[in-house]
Order: sequence, then C-alpha cells, then structure tokens
Amino acid sequence: MKAAERLPLIDPHQHFWALGHGRYPWLDGDPAIQFRYGDTGPIKRDYLPDDYRRDTAGFEVRATVHVEAEWNPADPVAESRWLHELAERHGRPDAIVGQAWFGRDDIDRVLAGHAELPLVRGIRQKPAAAATPDQVRPGRPGSMSDPDWRRGYALLAKHGLHYELQTRYWHLAEAAALARDFPDIMLVLNHAGVPEDRSPAGLAAWRAGMAELAEQANVRVKISGIGERDQPWSVARNAELVRQVIRIFGPDRCMFASNYPVDSLVAPFETIFDGFFEITAGFSAAERRRMFHDNAREVYRL
Repeated sequence: MKAAERLPLIDPHQHFWALGHGRYPWLDGDPAIQFRYGDTGPIKRDYLPDDYRRDTAGFEVRATVHVEAEWNPADPVAESRWLHELAERHGRPDAIVGQAWFGRDDIDRVLAGHAELPLVRGIRQKPAAAATPDQVRPGRPGSMSDPDWRRGYALLAKHGLHYELQTRYWHLAEAAALARDFPDIMLVLNHAGVPEDRSPAGLAAWRAGMAELAEQANVRVKISGIGERDQPWSVARNAELVRQVIRIFGPDRCMFASNYPVDSLVAPFETIFDGFFEITAGFSAAERRRMFHDNAREVYRL
C-alpha cells in the first residue's frame, strides 16, 4: 500500500523495554516461558522509541500508548517513571497504561503513585485465569470474581484510572459481570479477547463471550494481538474475525493497535496495519477515522 493511501493513526497498544536489569521476568528469565506465539528469542533485545520509529516508517503515527510490559511486579510504578523519562528524551510514549495488582495490600498506594504521573491513564493486570474452559471456578483468588480482587479494582475510580483486560474467551462472561458491577470504570479489552482457537466451536464460543461483554456500555476493545502460532499474519486468515469484532462492538468502540514489538513475532508492522486498512476498506471514512485514531484519542485523553 502506498504511504499516501494510509490513514493517520494512534497506536493504543505498544511496548518499550531495556533488558539486562532483571526488570522483565518473562524476557530476562531462563528458561524461557511458554508464549502463545512460540519462541520469544527474536524480541529478547532492547526495544526503544527509535526502534519503533524504524518499524513504523511510512506510517503517520500521531501518538502511541505504552501498555505495561510485565515489569518486575515488586515495584510496578517504577516502569511508569522510567517511561516518563523515555518520553521526555524521545517524545514517546504519549500515554501509559501501568501495572498494579488489585489483590495486594499496597494497591491504594500503587494506584496513587501511578495517578501522580501525568501520562498514566489506566492499569493492566492479567487476572487469574483457567487454562481451559472446563476449569473455570467462580471466586478463584486473583480472578475477576474474587471479592478481594474486586475491592482493589474499585479503587480505580478513586484515582481516575480505567482498566485494561487481557483474558481468554471463557472469562468474558466474568468480564461482562465486572463491567456491569462497576459501570463508572471503563474496561478496555485487549487483543480482541485472544481468539486463539480458530475451530468452528472455538470461534462460536468466542463470539458469544464477545457479544455478552459488548452489552456493557463502558467496554471498549482493541483489535490487536490476533496472530497465530506457526501461521504468518494475513488478511485471509484475519479479515472475517476483525469484521466480527466490529459488528459486535460497532466502530465507535473499536481501536486498532500493533502490540509491537511482540507482534513482530508474527509479521512486520506494515503487514499488520496495511492488512487492517484493507479489511476496513468498506467502512465509511468517518468510521475508519474513529477506529484508527479518534477512539484512542478519546479513551487515552490525548
């Protein structure tokens, strides 16, 4: 696709990291974790604003949102402080989603620390989850239905922060209940509900969960992170899935994001975003502008 044909965009989900200081257990650790895309070796290197600018050359990226990169949870606010220093030096990121752990005794202090930093807009913490649908247990410690976890979650409203959720489809009903019970806290679903199971039954269950979550008006969704292990990212494999997300949530609640550099494991930035542009070619200019730019501008107060 020619650069002139590309839309201006805000990337509401990307990551930076500098390795070597024990800050990222999932990247610094040995042995390597089991990651859904497979080998993480290619991204076990520093990734900073100049690297992102190189990867996005030819695109008009007007702003980016850094989502916590699983920094060592012993001091989650330290990542947000480091990112502010990065933004001062390099002009990126433009907003931050920090890390916090809702079940911890220090949650109010941690949220206050994030809220004091001018670029922080929300918090991501991956709740406790079942490995398979048949292992779901309501009220599991650390889950979205755990009363202790919810007490910490409720403090987001006090500190003016929203929640970013990454979970599999079998927890989307639990997420819908969370959004319903806390209507004043925006919930942003990451990576389109992680639709890894592309079997007919898996996609049907994912669609049902997405539809239930979409019933809550305080929910938004990011279309990103939909790569597959051992499969190159392609329009052919992802077009219908992307269109289904948009049909379920509507263009006013969808945001396209890169998940870079993590999604460099499945495709170059150019492949992914030119693919998104191609998939959405049938939408109106106003709808496309909302999905690629305006919705993110509003959610992250850019």
